[in-house]
Amino acid sequence: MKRILRSSVSRRMVLGGLATFPALLQRSMADESVTISSAFTKAAPPITSADQAINVMDFEVLARNALPPAHFGYIATGVDDDRTVVRNHEAFSKYEIRARRFNDLRQLSTATSVFGASWTSPIYLSAVSAMRAFHPDAEVGVARAARSRSTQLMLSTGASDSPEAVAAARGAPYWQQLYPTDDWAVAEKIVQRAEKAGCTAIVLTVDSPGARNLETLKRATRVDNRECSNCHTPDSRLMWKRAPIFSEVDVSRVKAIAPLDVTPAYLERLRRSVKGKLLIKGVVTREDAVIALNAGVDGLIVSNHGGRNEETLRASVDSLLEVVPAVRGHIPVFLDGGIRRGTDVFKALALGAAGVGIGRPQAWGLAAFGQAGVEAVVDILNAELTNIMRQAGTPTVAAISRAHLV
Repeated sequence: MKRILRSSVSRRMVLGGLATFPALLQRSMADESVTISSAFTKAAPPITSADQAINVMDFEVLARNALPPAHFGYIATGVDDDRTVVRNHEAFSKYEIRARRFNDLRQLSTATSVFGASWTSPIYLSAVSAMRAFHPDAEVGVARAARSRSTQLMLSTGASDSPEAVAAARGAPYWQQLYPTDDWAVAEKIVQRAEKAGCTAIVLTVDSPGARNLETLKRATRVDNRECSNCHTPDSRLMWKRAPIFSEVDVSRVKAIAPLDVTPAYLERLRRSVKGKLLIKGVVTREDAVIALNAGVDGLIVSNHGGRNEETLRASVDSLLEVVPAVRGHIPVFLDGGIRRGTDVFKALALGAAGVGIGRPQAWGLAAFGQAGVEAVVDILNAELTNIMRQAGTPTVAAISRAHLV
């Protein structure tokens, strides 16, 4: 009988620069199991094009090799011990899929509808700041990938490219993530500019109220032998001083990227200012879900910011279990955090998510191969989702339900 060798290698060990650590174990950054047979196979040839990647995690290794330590540390970091980062993905393994056999799957489709718009897949590209740190294509490259794969795009307030450039590259309506700052006048200007550029939904992020203890990023920066001041000035580290969306906006009164008074009254005020859809990103409890619903928002995104802001050790997918019932079907609920497989997407949908966002995987793909890398990440996840839908006997996204999980 074959035995299974289980390896639990933390992301921190990999980021610590253990160059002599076996390549096989470096791959297990998400505490994945490794079979004994795979430990004795010959090393695979290097991946030289996006279409050679077998799964999404291949791109994490490629990104680590392609990027300077500090830049990889920026996208890899969580806070404190990075446990919430790891938990986000590990938690999916607690949910098992019930495969059904007697179904007509001849017309299987991953298509879905969100706010009246047709999506080819429930997967969307979530907001990631400063993408030029990973590849010269930056957000425009991601937008082109979204266009070629007919995938919804959410643009970060901290994007390296302007909303106008991204909207032109996307060629279709996009969503604008919002860091409103602590100056209401600035928040209004950002919303107005995004809507003028073609944004149909504003996504207020509410999980960034204070400083973050980014230990992994700090350690990565220490082993980076470049002179950071060649690219970064003290001011350029402040989002409102560097991001194009803030150009021509008076930011002289801004002291923080997020206000400390996001109350129900704040949500209601923002609801009145936003012409299109208003979503709230970062809701993880039933109480906050009800507050947002009562404020008139159009959708929620269950997210812990990929473990980058909080070290609660609670996975996004677990938070979905209380947020979805709290809104009683009145508004759609989306999820991001820890998605690495098509089966993860399926499980999130089965637990009530209307769509699933990916953050780090698209950044890994971009770092490795630019636009082509982002396209490959989307393709892999959609192919895996199609495979598990077929096995579970769900010909449509709408057919996926809680009954398909144990």
